[in-house]
Amino acid sequence: MKILYLCLYYGFLQYLPASDNTYFGFIRTIRSGVAKRTLNSYGKNINIEKKANFGTGKGIEIGDKSGIGVNCHVRGPLKIGSYVMMGPEVLILTSSHNIDRIDTPMNLQGHPAKRKVEIKDDVWIGARVIILPGVTIGTGAIIGAGAVVTKNVEDYAIVGGNPAKLIRFRNEN
Repeated sequence: MKILYLCLYYGFLQYLPASDNTYFGFIRTIRSGVAKRTLNSYGKNINIEKKANFGTGKGIEIGDKSGIGVNCHVRGPLKIGSYVMMGPEVLILTSSHNIDRIDTPMNLQGHPAKRKVEIKDDVWIGARVIILPGVTIGTGAIIGAGAVVTKNVEDYAIVGGNPAKLIRFRNEN
């Protein structure tokens, strides 16, 4: 049954208009309803946007009132908390390549174990952010557009750049 839902999503539903379109708000409900049947777990009122790519949904958890943004590409293991905003074209990676041997081409060395990405509650991820394997984004954090997140982000931190660096904390005066 899961394959049927994935075919319906990737074959048709992903191409419907974005949910910010006032006249097509029901599309959000349909797209999210089908995606829910493929994810490991999901909260209330999740949003899967136009052309969001979540693979088979395996290993992906999404909390209440959170979602995957327009044209985003994510893979599990991934835990997205509640009230997470995700801008367009975000890329969340959980796998990499082995590179230890110089006598063997990298593409023949295989892959290390996938490393879980966790995004805690009330996070805003800007457009075209790249989050690398094993990273945890703390509660209330803001990731500036175009940032490349290579390390954990503390609670309420605002980070940006490549690699992402601390700009300030939201809870500072």
